Amino acid sequence: MDSGTTVRLKPYEVALLRGGPRAAVTVAVLALHLLGAADAGRPGTVRVSGEPGGAGQALPPLYEAVLTALQQPAGVAELVDRTSVRRALDDLRAGLLSAGLLRTLPPRRTRAARRALDALYADHPLPTGRRGLSADGILMAVALHGDPALTVLAARFALRAGLTARAEVADKGLLKHSERSPYSCGGVSD
Repeated sequence: MDSGTTVRLKPYEVALLRGGPRAAVTVAVLALHLLGAADAGRPGTVRVSGEPGGAGQALPPLYEAVLTALQQPAGVAELVDRTSVRRALDDLRAGLLSAGLLRTLPPRRTRAARRALDALYADHPLPTGRRGLSADGILMAVALHGDPALTVLAARFALRAGLTARAEVADKGLLKHSERSPYSCGGVSD
């Protein structure tokens, strides 16, 4: 990317370009959590927990829409379907279209968007922990890397709020096989 054509993308824009509407809403939910305005509700849901920190600071339209939609606790999939959030996502897409980062037919990223994302990946590798990262750094890492960054940077909140899936046991048949082992206490031996 030329230094004269540097594109400044916000984390929610990066998330929309990289992973679509769900990724953008995930970044918005995490941003609200970091501001103290949202927390995990019932398992798999997010709820309002207070006013955003930094009073007097205007929130981006997507964050405002998500905060308004959270007046009733919801999971991320439900939030993406709520009218105010869909409208904010449509406005966000329109801005990215006019910036030349998305195309309509077929709907996908442009070459300029791919170059911008490649440059951001080079500047923001997947972090190994939160130490030294600002809130904006956390949001950009999640916008770029998705679930792997969430599990490193906000694991407890992401799991409780349903932003990431619960881990599956790798070998579900482990107990079944151990019963037949001659080395186990209850195994059959010859």
